[in-house]
Amino acid sequence: MKKILLVFSFLFLFIPAGCGSYSFTGGSTGDAETIQIDFFPNTAVLVEPTLSQRFTVALQDLFLRQTNLKLTDSGGDLHFEGEITQYRIIPIAATAEQTAAQNRLTIAVRVRFYNRLNEEDDFEQTFSFYSDYDGSLQLTGGVLDNAYEEIFERITQDIFNAAVAKW
Repeated sequence: MKKILLVFSFLFLFIPAGCGSYSFTGGSTGDAETIQIDFFPNTAVLVEPTLSQRFTVALQDLFLRQTNLKLTDSGGDLHFEGEITQYRIIPIAATAEQTAAQNRLTIAVRVRFYNRLNEEDDFEQTFSFYSDYDGSLQLTGGVLDNAYEEIFERITQDIFNAAVAKW
């Protein structure tokens, strides 16, 4: 009985101390308490009206879900800014009638990351990903939503990994 009590005492003493800045998603935010994610304007040649807002919210949501950081409008310990630099739709497969059998939407985002607590972690990098869809479909409604979901999931996770997971 004493051994069991000793084991539980040991666990309760050391487990909370080791979990302060670690996230079970693989990211470490160190001593950071706040995060600032600025609006990412769309500077691409082809402008989709809702893209900037949807991407910015997707990046904010990812960090709020996977860390204990508090979102702030200014002075964040971790700070992201940047712009959407590419929004491109190209055919990637053709039919016998010389029409597109499949199209690809590619989005690229330039990100500048500043860690006010550890400037060695700062970076500027472009992240991009794509989604393929059937050429007979229009890139609207559910097709567009699915493409954004696929692209945003990959780009935001890549940004997260570069900033706090150090992958």
